[in-house]
Amino acid sequence: MDDNIEQYSWFSKFFHWITFLILIVQIPLGFILVRMEFSDLRITIENLHVVAGITVFYVTLIRLIFKFFSQSPKLLPNAFVGQKLIAKLNHVALYVALLTITTSGILKKLFNGEKLNFFFFKLKINDNFDLADQFYTVHIVSNYTLIILISLHILAVLFHQIFLKENILKRMIK
Repeated sequence: MDDNIEQYSWFSKFFHWITFLILIVQIPLGFILVRMEFSDLRITIENLHVVAGITVFYVTLIRLIFKFFSQSPKLLPNAFVGQKLIAKLNHVALYVALLTITTSGILKKLFNGEKLNFFFFKLKINDNFDLADQFYTVHIVSNYTLIILISLHILAVLFHQIFLKENILKRMIK
């Protein structure tokens, strides 16, 4: 393995930006859904939200598997003490939040007695409305957690760009 790679692979970049594009729509869509009255439009939007959520679930699993077998660029040599730990913790927390949101959303729907299409198979389980409510709470809390983590991720990139004059964004776009 090359210890001096300077950019993420095309595969990592592709799945990073796919996740970003889905979430840029998915998160506001969730806030809109919470405020909508029951209607055909709400059902349509909710179905899109579920498909996007299941897509994020699969994409996140693919990213994690690929990440396990590939190497990421090293931090720049002038990284301050603890920076590597902070970066790793944020990335791990982002993956955990993504999997928690998608899994809790899936379980909320299933325990509401709904059948879900996972693209490769369909699943329906016995309803349990108490569990559905608990998973909905987890879904909401993990959503806010994800928003905070994404904000920290973006602020870190801006900090590197503006204050440290390090163009780390090029690792993910070039």
